[in-house]
Amino acid sequence: MANSRLCRQTLTVEHWSDAALDALAEGGVDAVAVEPIARRLGVTKGSFYWHFPNRQALLDAALQRWERQQTEEVIARAEQEQDAMARISRLFRSADASRRAGRIYLSLALAGNDPVVGAVVRRVTQRRIRFITDCYRALGLDPDTARRRAMVAYSVYLGTLQLRRDAPELIPAGPDFQDYMDNICCLLIPGFASSNAVGTGRNGAG
Repeated sequence: MANSRLCRQTLTVEHWSDAALDALAEGGVDAVAVEPIARRLGVTKGSFYWHFPNRQALLDAALQRWERQQTEEVIARAEQEQDAMARISRLFRSADASRRAGRIYLSLALAGNDPVVGAVVRRVTQRRIRFITDCYRALGLDPDTARRRAMVAYSVYLGTLQLRRDAPELIPAGPDFQDYMDNICCLLIPGFASSNAVGTGRNGAG
């Protein structure tokens, strides 16, 4: 009984939400189930019901945590950059930094027919594309061009997620990943190559 009380007091909604996201990344939305996640955390189902009334509440909490961490916090970090070129470059690098985040996104996208999951995915997608559009506008592009560029950039992001899942050996790792991201930035950000050459002494061509 004492151990059970300790687990209830020690584990938080965030612990359960993170564990649910781990399960989602590994097995999709269907893997977000109470008993397997309780085993993952080393507790009984009683700990779960201390925090959540049911499995849907856990999924909702996990979705909220994912949206906050992988969209709002990423955008907030990018907004710290006063320079427009640095802002969009930081955004692209942050978006491609986590394999776990990519797997979560793809799992959620596959479950888009679920009304709750689908609504979150659509909201996140629209929010991200709006911010990318704003980044392009800050570089001096007109609204239509900025939105078209944002759509292409987001398509490249989604393609990278697919490659990481289906053919991970094609995505460079370690120091080579920096060059990979430089090439993406050169392709997607007007003026990045010349800016990078001036700022770092590199030719920016990857």
